[in-house]
Amino acid sequence: MQLILEFTAPDYSAWKAAFDAQFEAIDNAGLSTLQIWRAADEPKVLVLFEVHNRKNAEAWLARERAFAGAARATFVETA
Repeated sequence: MQLILEFTAPDYSAWKAAFDAQFEAIDNAGLSTLQIWRAADEPKVLVLFEVHNRKNAEAWLARERAFAGAARATFVETA
């Protein structure tokens, strides 16, 4: 299972520094970062994670939304 997160990031450098600072929390949530995409024409960032523990990932998402604002989250599986 994978997780796609979509963020609005007007300042990509600041967003990336904050994201990198979350490495341990992301790892503890049972997530591995696979790819990061930055939109060419808008302040949007998409992150693809491998999900190793959905329950922990959902708990991490709830905490992140409470403190850092909303990100669009979609759990996906290969069809």
